[in-house]
Amino acid sequence: MTNILNIDGIDPVELATVSYTVENGIAWVSFNRPDKRNCMSPRLNRQMMRVLDALEFREDVGVLVLSGEGTAWSAGMDLKEYFRETEAQGLRGTRGAQRESYGWWRRLRWYQKPTIAMVNGWCFGGGYGPLFACDLAFAADEAQFGLSEINWGILPGGGAAKVATELTSFRNAMYHAMMGENVDGKTAAQWGFVNEALPLDQLSARVNEVAHVLLKKNPIALKATKDAIRRVREMSYDNAEDYLIRAQEAANSFDNDGRKEGIKQFIDDKTYKPGLGAYDRSKTSA
Repeated sequence: MTNILNIDGIDPVELATVSYTVENGIAWVSFNRPDKRNCMSPRLNRQMMRVLDALEFREDVGVLVLSGEGTAWSAGMDLKEYFRETEAQGLRGTRGAQRESYGWWRRLRWYQKPTIAMVNGWCFGGGYGPLFACDLAFAADEAQFGLSEINWGILPGGGAAKVATELTSFRNAMYHAMMGENVDGKTAAQWGFVNEALPLDQLSARVNEVAHVLLKKNPIALKATKDAIRRVREMSYDNAEDYLIRAQEAANSFDNDGRKEGIKQFIDDKTYKPGLGAYDRSKTSA
């Protein structure tokens, strides 16, 4: 059953810009402006932050999947509502809209739960922000990825140029941004924008499979791991080494029983092998 997060006093149109459902430990969150190819607007950005807030610490949510209703994931920023209408308010309006969009993307990058982008269709421009914010990403072969900004006279801002250079090679990023040509899901996977591409009719099942693998992992270790991968990419080796030592110590202080149980099942009980899956978390001492 699809839900809309209802809040008294908030415009119903704004509330409806994001939908979600929680099933078997997975929160399936969707951009919900299919008639606009799920373009992000100030109203959608505000509602997405509310939905992320509502789901982040729910005990029945272990993984969050971000997708789009209809034929698009997100075709970027709504040119009328995000640009023209906010620019009409002057610098105050522009900066306010930027804070709302960049704010939930940043929140998603450091989310408490593992996150997966399920790119079912168009992913353009500003859509690269939440794409990069998700820990993993899977796309339909038929999906279209594009930095079309150059075609209407601006640069790919909002972090999109940074995302391109983070996820793919210099030459790919330069061609992608300068030419304004779309690439399909298969090419996006080859370039590193997503982990895998597969036919649209197989996409949801594959994401569901990956999410259930993540649900079996130690959640404290998952949070520490995803933060570590993002942090160490910009560090020198020595700084990363020190950071990871401290991060491991901090994670152990939160869940040393889980760590001990994993080692026990491997060394003493011989009931599992780390290279073949996760230890049985149900046996962790209370």
